[in-house]
Amino acid sequence: MDRLTAAKVFISVAKTASFTTSANQLNISRSMVTRYVETIENWLNARLLHRTTRSVTLTTQGEQCLPYIEEWIEQAERFSELITPPNQLKGTIRVACSVSFGFSQLAPAINAFINQYPLVKIDVVLADSAAALAEQQIDLAIRITSSPDESLIGKPIAQCESVLVASPDYLALNKPINHPNDLSQHRVINYKNFDQNCWQLTLKNEHVEVDISCQLTANEATYLLHACLDNAGIAQLPCYLAYHYISRGQLIHVLPEWRLNNMQVYAFYASRKHLPNITRALIDHLERYFKSQ
Repeated sequence: MDRLTAAKVFISVAKTASFTTSANQLNISRSMVTRYVETIENWLNARLLHRTTRSVTLTTQGEQCLPYIEEWIEQAERFSELITPPNQLKGTIRVACSVSFGFSQLAPAINAFINQYPLVKIDVVLADSAAALAEQQIDLAIRITSSPDESLIGKPIAQCESVLVASPDYLALNKPINHPNDLSQHRVINYKNFDQNCWQLTLKNEHVEVDISCQLTANEATYLLHACLDNAGIAQLPCYLAYHYISRGQLIHVLPEWRLNNMQVYAFYASRKHLPNITRALIDHLERYFKSQ
């Protein structure tokens, strides 16, 4: 049995503390996970894991061996990268992204990448909570934010512009909006993960901060979009979601002459140390792709 693969499986079990979780993440059977762990233990002639019906924990020898096994895998992968031509990248990369951005923006960018590198496999995880990169074995997390997580390495790869929108029926039934201060008299729905208590709008040299009190929040922009279409109130939506509905008259751009603060699309990864070529290539590709759009 392949010792390198066995070592990778052992590391997965050590991080997840679960044979079943590792089997699901690695897309292999639980019995195969057990065989791989036994292979690495037999090779090292050491018991690396305590196994009970309720828990899986590292033994003392397992704790001592884990960093060396991780370093061995890193060196093996680096060697493989050195002898692999750039146009023949291969391997698997696990990418996390929000649902709305994943469907509308990331999917075509990923398709272009795998067309360029046919030996690459990409596992996309769509979730709107901040991913714990190590725990979920995420190689790259694509997030839209104005305050990047300082515990991660983040590279901005695109701008994300937003607009205020509401349905025609909602606007017809409520007071007119001629200035940002008028927003305080309206129902506001907002994106929960941005943790914003005010909206900041700018027109030439005038800068206005509007305190908002939301009756409805959600952690997914697509939900806010459909709530807005259903006359729930005024929402701040990314342009990539809103413009299609604005062009069809289903949503109205509120205060179109005013600009909201832009946010950045970031590619987050856990460490600069030994960043795999496949990850670096995908980051560079995404940056080029979004600049060309």
